[in-house]
Amino acid sequence: MRIVVCVKQVPATTDAKIDPETKRIVREGTKAVLNPFDLYAIEEALRIREQCGGEVTVISMGPESAKNVLIEALSMGADRAFLLCDRRFAGSDTWATSYALARAIETLGKADLIICGKQAVDGDTAQVGPGIAAKLDIQQAANVSKIEDIREDCITVSRMSETGYDVLRLRLPALITVLKDINVPRIPTLRNARKARTAEITVWKPEDIDADPDLIGLAASPTRVVKTAPPAVREGSSIMICKEPSEAAKELAGELFRRGLIRTGGNGGGV
Repeated sequence: MRIVVCVKQVPATTDAKIDPETKRIVREGTKAVLNPFDLYAIEEALRIREQCGGEVTVISMGPESAKNVLIEALSMGADRAFLLCDRRFAGSDTWATSYALARAIETLGKADLIICGKQAVDGDTAQVGPGIAAKLDIQQAANVSKIEDIREDCITVSRMSETGYDVLRLRLPALITVLKDINVPRIPTLRNARKARTAEITVWKPEDIDADPDLIGLAASPTRVVKTAPPAVREGSSIMICKEPSEAAKELAGELFRRGLIRTGGNGGGV
């Protein structure tokens, strides 16, 4: 089973700054980490490898510093790591990013399963995984919470939807994006962590993946951010009521009534 996991380096802080000119996140000088959802994607790939055999390859696109998240993936047990790193990739939106990652996967050769985290926490679009599947013309399932079964030619998954859960069977090769519910990521062993520090990470430029220069980077990105703003600060307060349940309920109801959050019942008796 040849498994590819796509990961991303994201800012470690929620206080990320936005460049007023480009409307993009200012990453310089900001601590970066592996996108939290991608930890679950890596872990699931490793579990499948333990069950079915094969190898796990991790791919990322980003600056030279993104090697750190690939080292983290290798320390968890991934077999190989590749980084798409070139100024010509800079500014790619989800469409251009999906194209570049799809080209990298095709360059690697046949992949039976591609796994991505549900979304990246710096953009929250959840578009790159499905975008890769569309460009590779393979079946996909998003928001996967459990792998029910996996065989040589198909995979059965349970995915979360707005109305509950769906069970889908996909032909391989396929792509899935996973939720945090799917597993608990392992802690890297000291041996793997030391080995990952000296592992070779292959760096690819656009020509290495035969990428069309007109389809990568900012110029090739159809998405334009016209305005950004931080979310409004929400102010709130809390109170603690330490009384018997019946008395606490009366006091809570009275407090909610005073705040205008509830009103008296139609019969005028109580809330």
